Amino acid sequence: MREVAVGRQLACQRHALRASTVFVMALILSIVCYTAPTGGARTFDIYVVDVEGGNATLFVSPSGESVLIDSGNAGPAAVRDAERIMAAVKDAQLAQIDHLITTHWHGDHFGGLAELAARVPIRNFIDHGPNVQPAPVADEFLQKTYPQLYAKARHVVAKPGMKIPVAGLDVLVVTSAGETIAKSISGGGAANPYCASFKPGENNAEDPMSVGTYVTFGKFRTIHLGDLTKNKEFELMCPTNRIGTVDVLLGLHHGVDTSNSEVLVHALRPRVAIMNNGTRKGGQPEVMTTLHSSPGLEDVWQMHFSQLSGQEYTVPGLFIANLLDEPLAAMPVAPIPSPQPGPGSPPPPVHNGTAYWIKVSAQPDGSFTVTNSRNGFSKTYKADLRRGAD
Repeated sequence: MREVAVGRQLACQRHALRASTVFVMALILSIVCYTAPTGGARTFDIYVVDVEGGNATLFVSPSGESVLIDSGNAGPAAVRDAERIMAAVKDAQLAQIDHLITTHWHGDHFGGLAELAARVPIRNFIDHGPNVQPAPVADEFLQKTYPQLYAKARHVVAKPGMKIPVAGLDVLVVTSAGETIAKSISGGGAANPYCASFKPGENNAEDPMSVGTYVTFGKFRTIHLGDLTKNKEFELMCPTNRIGTVDVLLGLHHGVDTSNSEVLVHALRPRVAIMNNGTRKGGQPEVMTTLHSSPGLEDVWQMHFSQLSGQEYTVPGLFIANLLDEPLAAMPVAPIPSPQPGPGSPPPPVHNGTAYWIKVSAQPDGSFTVTNSRNGFSKTYKADLRRGAD
């Protein structure tokens, strides 16, 4: 009997030891499982920076790597726009810009580059190659300033199909130097029904050269095509839609009507469009009509209200990031015609005060939130389950 009692006692001790070991292991695992997400729960963030009808769009991956598309305006506005971009860089807690893409050589897209490079290190400079639309400002920049900026970095001429290495993202060049990707990407390849009714448009020489970039993060998709014009949109999207669908359409060539055809916008079926327009640049009725009639579109967000839209075509103020330093007494109902360019053209309304960005924060499941930093208004868009199989 005594041997039985001793055996039972030893068994109990072994059980207690196993129980305590399991408890300790469970405690350790609970601590590990609790602390791990804090370092891996970052989103893919996009800052659409207000550069007054130019372009500056900053991508920040969950890994902390960055891509900046364009650098704002040239001339006296270069310092202003560089500082506005730097505000987004600081908000994203970046120590450098890993890749800077200049879509094309128009002053509202490369103008702030030298000023920006004096404020933050830039590791890789990407463009489409030589300027094809001679202009004194662009040509002087390319001959004298630009080589000095990338002398101690890396300079790459983009080619369609080229991948830009960014940890956590898939960044693909789909257009550059007048060429488009030859093959459909994953999710693309279907016939585009809007090609049959396409009407060619007019364009200058440099806009069609734009570097276009398609970015995926898990199931989230976005695209920025610089100032790609209608005729090149047709080449990219017809007769086969090589891209498929996107969640967010960025840029939209400021919302001008030499771009933004149905063959692009309606075929991409964006859930959200974010327009980098100015107060009197872009947002013409034709473009707004195309956007608002696009299948599956939920909202248009704008950097500015557009006098060319009037109340007839504009979006609610909640979705507009920037106002004027001296607001108009009343917003006209009817859109105003775009003034003819030249020395007699009246200046656009002034906005040199506080600039606000629109920020997108995307999750790998395809859901995302858009925030207007002027008024704090945010809207979350749930994952589109129909796109899960792409």
